[in-house]
Amino acid sequence: MDKRAQILLKTLVEHYISDGQPIGSRTLLQHSGLDVSAATIRNVMSDLEQLGFIASPHTSAGRIPTQKGYRLFVDSLLTVQPLAMQTMQQLKSGLLSPNPSELIANAADMLSQLTQFAGVVMTPKRKRITFKHLEFLTLSDKKILVIIVTSDGNVQNRIIVTEKYYPASELTQASNYFNTNFSGQTFEEAQQKLHTELKQMQTEMNQLMTAALEASNKTADQDGVVIAGERNLLQVNDLSTNVASLRKLFEIFECRTSLMQLLDNSQRAEGIQVFIGGESGYLPLDECSMITAPYEADGQVVGTLGVIGPTRMAYERVIPIVDITAKLLSNALSTN
Repeated sequence: MDKRAQILLKTLVEHYISDGQPIGSRTLLQHSGLDVSAATIRNVMSDLEQLGFIASPHTSAGRIPTQKGYRLFVDSLLTVQPLAMQTMQQLKSGLLSPNPSELIANAADMLSQLTQFAGVVMTPKRKRITFKHLEFLTLSDKKILVIIVTSDGNVQNRIIVTEKYYPASELTQASNYFNTNFSGQTFEEAQQKLHTELKQMQTEMNQLMTAALEASNKTADQDGVVIAGERNLLQVNDLSTNVASLRKLFEIFECRTSLMQLLDNSQRAEGIQVFIGGESGYLPLDECSMITAPYEADGQVVGTLGVIGPTRMAYERVIPIVDITAKLLSNALSTN
């Protein structure tokens, strides 16, 4: 493709992203900056159409970019815009929490707010956390304080409410039982083992131990994907008119398995990744694109974040938002 064809394709894609209407040769003549005739532009457009970079909708004489056209535009013709100072400050202020889970949730929210599309963040792989020591203390007749000490030195307190009063001797017995039989195991391992044993024991300690484990299990975040703003996609005209396909996209948000696989694959790549239409093999919509970037903690890549939106999105604006969010999240997680 020569320089003239590149300029015309770039102009066409930018104008189509801007107003969503098929672009005619007259518009290209006015905005491309080329000193050529309308006939020359029509000839170049015909060549681009034959090459599969643009297409003619049946309802209009103008052209729109194809997935192949978007791909070339993003890879070779796109001019990324620097983030506005106000946007940068908004991102920085939104990623100040000392809590890693809150940081990740905030990152998804910020991506959604700034793009008005769906922000997604794959949470870091959780370390294998085991509990080292557990102790029950009476607070009142039916309230018990559970002190949980994990293998990483973290100490957390949980309050559980029981249906009956447990004297101090029974609480000591329960603490000793836990520490003797389950110390060094993860909460999930202990819960599974305890459920099996309690079916055999059938003692009054059943409710107490199960409640304690459920409380303990809340001390660590689950691996998965944090999604924010998926409902924004309902406001995008290009997507909202395709109800059947949009329903498939929301099914992916619900089950999240395919989305996690896509984000996991993106984590192995360096820098920004742009998936247009069906390129990813996971998103069901040809009208959808996804922009992703890996993020780090202490120099190690631990997850991926990104934005899902329409193929007709302002890539020059969304790409730096994703890129800077990944960098700021990395800095925040490393600092914490």
